[in-house]
Amino acid sequence: MRIAILGGDGFVGWPTALHLSELGHDIHIIDNLSRRRIDTELGVQSLTPMDSIQERCRIWHDETGRRIHFHLLDLAAEYERLKQWLAEQRPDAVIHFAEQRAAPYSMKTDRHKVYTVDNNTSATHNLLAALVETGIDAHLVHLGTMGVYGYSSVGAPIPEGYLDVQIDTPGGPRPQQILYPTRPGSVYHMTKSLDQIMFQFYAQNDGLRITDLHQGIVWGTHTDQTRRHEQLINRFDYDGDYGTVLNRFLIQAAIGHPLTVHGTGGQTRAFIHIQDSVRCIELALADAPKAGERVRIFNQMTETHRIRDLAEMVARLTGARIAWLPNPRKEAEENDLIVKNDQFLALGLQPTTLAEGLLSEVVDVARKYAHRIDRARVPAVSAWTRDLAKRIEHDPEGKRLRSVS
Repeated sequence: MRIAILGGDGFVGWPTALHLSELGHDIHIIDNLSRRRIDTELGVQSLTPMDSIQERCRIWHDETGRRIHFHLLDLAAEYERLKQWLAEQRPDAVIHFAEQRAAPYSMKTDRHKVYTVDNNTSATHNLLAALVETGIDAHLVHLGTMGVYGYSSVGAPIPEGYLDVQIDTPGGPRPQQILYPTRPGSVYHMTKSLDQIMFQFYAQNDGLRITDLHQGIVWGTHTDQTRRHEQLINRFDYDGDYGTVLNRFLIQAAIGHPLTVHGTGGQTRAFIHIQDSVRCIELALADAPKAGERVRIFNQMTETHRIRDLAEMVARLTGARIAWLPNPRKEAEENDLIVKNDQFLALGLQPTTLAEGLLSEVVDVARKYAHRIDRARVPAVSAWTRDLAKRIEHDPEGKRLRSVS
């Protein structure tokens, strides 16, 4: 298939491009490189050294003989160019990763909130409108988030997208299925909730074939493809805005930084290894809905864990100490999270779980590139409200000079 990967220079986009290219697909990456510019804004860099996207594509070709094409294009701002590209290339599938993906970044300031909404919702809607206008029968696969469901305890498993309800009518009760109610916990999660509504409309109104993947938190470093050459390595974020919680714990342990647990650590989250993430996208591509069908929704996760349990596991593995800090997020101190993921299991996914060897692999990568870490960027300091901002701990290591008078 000819596959367009929007946001293919990113944390999940790049290993997905390599994985699908190795399977023999004709891969085209479309990206505006905004994630690299955000690194410059934040004054931080990927733990792992990253070449330009053009150089990475060249090395992949040298290693495999397969080409990955790169196109510099801003989906949110260049609608006509996007429409023209789709009309000329006519991809069989479009994988949409091209959204600002960090909840803390989306909550930093009003400017970051506006940017996240403008970028994410415009990119998604421009893509949907362009697919309709060009008449392309491409399967759209979107990387969403488990966070659209919120993190409250409902006492029942979260279904894959749709909830069975009973409606009282004059003729008596009638069963119906509705989109599972969203309860976004950040502006970023709110944009993903808006995506769902746009997908629902364009599937029912224009017959677009859409799969929405509600993904858990991704951890790990390597896939089979990124191991093939050191310069194919994936980006790895450790900072307080973009670093995912388990990867951050492993980084902190590797450099002797305390494991930063916010609040009680009773927040339960869903997780998936990066290798399983790219495999799920492959499975979703092969199981496309037909025109006229409702949006197909998968819960793309393999296990759930409480944050404090993860910290204690990493502490046992590495000898790191845990620092208990105020929570910058506005969320419940404790929650349960029971999630159904039957569809991917039925399609043949064999989940990668939190094995000590894989955790050690991340620590080894962190130690190798520890010289690239700016310890000042490790703390999570983006607050959800002004009141929470007053309680943030900026110095979890206790290294700041303090008055003794």
